[in-house]
Amino acid sequence: MPPIADSEIERVLVVTAHPDDLDFGAAGTIAQWVKAGIEVSYCIATNGDQGGEDPTVPREEMPKIRQREQRDAGLALGVTNIEFLNYRDGWLEPTIELRKKIVREIRKVRPQRMVIQSPERNWDRLFASHPDHMAAGEAAIQAVYPDARNAFAFEDLLKEEGLQPWSVSEVWVMSTNMADHFVDITDTFDQKMKALHAHVSQTAHNPELENMVRAWGERNAQSQGLPEGRLAEIFKVVGTA
Repeated sequence: MPPIADSEIERVLVVTAHPDDLDFGAAGTIAQWVKAGIEVSYCIATNGDQGGEDPTVPREEMPKIRQREQRDAGLALGVTNIEFLNYRDGWLEPTIELRKKIVREIRKVRPQRMVIQSPERNWDRLFASHPDHMAAGEAAIQAVYPDARNAFAFEDLLKEEGLQPWSVSEVWVMSTNMADHFVDITDTFDQKMKALHAHVSQTAHNPELENMVRAWGERNAQSQGLPEGRLAEIFKVVGTA
């Protein structure tokens, strides 16, 4: 289905498993939304504490490092509203508890559009299908439907926290081989790279990072018929009406 026009979107909520997931998958698009005046918020399930390349960094320090890096990456795009759910990296499951926490964020942010990870394994790009990614995607789509809109789901969110039910109009799914929509990010690619470079613990070791990310963007653009040299991010758009 065609997406809702950006001019009709006021708020977007992005839900991912790890710090940096959303910057690899959607930073160029998010930068455009922020420039258009759309309020973008992040909800990140884990602290990415299994990440990093430096063995001298104590593991107990990694959550603080990765949260700080994600906040810095958000600033590169103009995003400051970031909620960390503090789950253990590598152990994420689509539990009722996780669903409830995502429902809470949906009802707080009240987004017309959400960006999530695919709950399905992508056999064409296996590295995109980390178990945590699929768990975050499954919990997020369950939170969208049926829970966030249902006053009788997690009743304490309404009765004790005053969070009214909210229906998300559409969901954009990243990391899927069923993409049906693209965003030309050529003009915001520099911002995307600035965000990715902010994840120092994850990206500083890779001198080919920009070439790698550019090649992905070019491949996405070519698959959508864009002219040579253009860059794109791709999504599956799901209506929830």
